[in-house]
Amino acid sequence: MNEQNDFALVPRPPNAVEKAHLGAKRILCAIAVDTLAMAHVEGAEAIFNHGMKYYRGDRVPQDYAEAVKWFLKAAEQGLGMAQEILAVCYACGDGVLQDDTEAAKWHRKAAEQGLAMSQDILGLCYACGKGVPKDQAEAVKWYRKAAEQGYADAQYNLGRCYFEGKVVTQDYAAAVIWYRKAAEQGHASAQGSLGQCYIYGEGVEQDSTDAVKWTRKAAEQGDVNAQHNLGVFCERGDGVLQDYAEAIKWHRRAAEQGDAGSQHNLGVCYDTGQGVPQNYNEAVKWYRKAAEQGLAEAQYGLAQCYAQGDGVPQDYEEAVKWYRKAAKQGNVEAQCRLGLHYDLGNGINSDASEAAAWYRKAAEQGYAKAQCYLGGCYDRGDGVPLDHTEAVNWYRKAAEQGYADAQCYLGISYATGDGVSRDVVEAYQWVKLAEEQGCERASKAVASVEALLSPEQLVEAERRYRGFRSSKRLD
Repeated sequence: MNEQNDFALVPRPPNAVEKAHLGAKRILCAIAVDTLAMAHVEGAEAIFNHGMKYYRGDRVPQDYAEAVKWFLKAAEQGLGMAQEILAVCYACGDGVLQDDTEAAKWHRKAAEQGLAMSQDILGLCYACGKGVPKDQAEAVKWYRKAAEQGYADAQYNLGRCYFEGKVVTQDYAAAVIWYRKAAEQGHASAQGSLGQCYIYGEGVEQDSTDAVKWTRKAAEQGDVNAQHNLGVFCERGDGVLQDYAEAIKWHRRAAEQGDAGSQHNLGVCYDTGQGVPQNYNEAVKWYRKAAEQGLAEAQYGLAQCYAQGDGVPQDYEEAVKWYRKAAKQGNVEAQCRLGLHYDLGNGINSDASEAAAWYRKAAEQGYAKAQCYLGGCYDRGDGVPLDHTEAVNWYRKAAEQGYADAQCYLGISYATGDGVSRDVVEAYQWVKLAEEQGCERASKAVASVEALLSPEQLVEAERRYRGFRSSKRLD
């Protein structure tokens, strides 16, 4: 399975303030209201409770506009709870026109009276620039006030500030302290983030068992990033017994919530038959979901399905489309494949210059196959000027990574003296290494090169060959 994006930290979503307000609505709706009928309403708390009846529809028709009228009366008398819920009404457009500035104004009034939820939401407003100018220092100030009162959302947000080094000096240990406080209150995102700290040893000693423990707690609460990470743990056997069925269970849960990484991983499982019966149709389904979200690895996987006709009718043009999307994001396999399609004219007009250009992009990222292909372009003068020296340069880069075809071509270059000083001993080493990996061309080359060697040279060639193999085993 692909692991490049396994543990990417999920950034705070742009709708964090809206999510906070929805959470606030749930909390405020649970506030108990006076059960006594009030023929005459007096005092800020009584006024607030009367408004709550309309807000909740408690023995009266639910009416947000009527609720706002009573909340405003109580808020203007300085009642913090009324100021807080009035802010939520403005943020959500319940009973009034939606107004972020008014929402922030009333949250500030409640926050200044020490209401932790409003302090945290006001911090989010400053972090996101909702209803107030964006100001990370103010955000941290209000998070801290709420966090020190034990408000879990604020503890998590303050932990993120320390983790990311926003305004405060980056301090993983401090981040862990705040994550843990929130996590121990059952805060799913904090549990997931604490699990990630244990994964990488950031602020704590690396510990796969604790990583799994906290990740599982978050995953069981539906945290999508934690579900993805738990799937990876189960797949690898990190901190938990390796269990592909369990890995697929958690990847599926995350995938069904729209997590692109897990959608891709499910696609790989169905593509390869790992943990599930091989099913190309299912592979295509999950690759496509992730590909349409822009995940390069999934775009490449979907392109491969079109190129090979696995789960979809073979369609080189569609394959090229998806290869290109992934290639533009820097995916080396897609860049190399796109170059090959330009080389062969599959699904696109043949263009040697474009082929070489895409090979080069992947080769410069260290992708051995593309390095070998680019070497071939220079060897033949396809899409680039004929240059045997440059060909040898790229063959060598790929050969030193163990790519058999490049080892063979490098050996032949040494045997012929094209682009490099002729050296039959060096030639033997490289073609022998390629032959060992099953390269048919190399098998023929070994016999030809061996015939050129004196007994002494053969001994030296075998020594170099064994030395290279040993060094690679040690690596």
